Amino acid sequence: MTDSGSTVPRRQLGRHLRDLRLQAGMTMPEAAQLIERGKTTLQRLETGQANRIRLLDIRELCAVYDAEEVVTAGLLGLAQQASGKCWWHEYGRLIPEDFDVYVGLEASARRLTSYAPDVVLGLLQAPDYSRAMLRRGFPNASTEEIEQRVELKQRRQRILTRKRKPTELRIVLLECALRRVVGNRKVMAAQMRHLADLSTLPNITLQVLPFSAGIPLGDPVGLFTIIEFGTDKTRQPTEPSVVYLENLTGDLYLEQQNDVERYHVAHVAIRRAALDETASRSFLRQLAREYAT
Repeated sequence: MTDSGSTVPRRQLGRHLRDLRLQAGMTMPEAAQLIERGKTTLQRLETGQANRIRLLDIRELCAVYDAEEVVTAGLLGLAQQASGKCWWHEYGRLIPEDFDVYVGLEASARRLTSYAPDVVLGLLQAPDYSRAMLRRGFPNASTEEIEQRVELKQRRQRILTRKRKPTELRIVLLECALRRVVGNRKVMAAQMRHLADLSTLPNITLQVLPFSAGIPLGDPVGLFTIIEFGTDKTRQPTEPSVVYLENLTGDLYLEQQNDVERYHVAHVAIRRAALDETASRSFLRQLAREYAT
């Protein structure tokens, strides 16, 4: 695998390998010695800078770290995906569905810029709203499995509410996402209040794009999130930004600068057409009252 491939899976692979090593209580030299490789090789793997990734090294590291089967399969899939110029994560193929790559990117983000036209973004979902969505999405899942998935979403949301360096979120919700009834009217009333309350946090900018605004870009746009990882002391990006596009059969990650910039421009246009923050909060509270009656 050459250095011309996608950096997203390589960076994710590196993060997971580093986390596994730390959880195992090993130093980098110790782990490198166990798989009979040099410290520099392991360092390049963990920092996402490896020019060539050997699947044998990944398997042996996972064995040394006593990684779970799904984690091992996920990391092997990431290693194989690393040569693609445009990274497509297809469920059920190279990467298991239970190995959620996006969650890792999201947890490392300093800022998320998102547009959600159809449903409330997962990071902003109240528990009952998430539960109703999951029951539709996984009709054969047990109550225990549904609750585990709800708990995972709640844990993900802590990046927005933690006291130390909470992640910044800029989100525009199309009115459609607020009008579609998920669960029942009681669930929707609680969800609208939840959104209004979250919008008061200093790190969250939440706007509503009303139906009356028309189609700001001239064409409908689906869900997208721009993931940014912050800057170093010289104000240079610590890692390139990524655009995440969610699809029914898989997830697409765009990292070419032109693609990222195009989505930034699109989000600016959508924000300009949307209600401002104060009007959006009032809109949400009014909707909550309507659902509650």
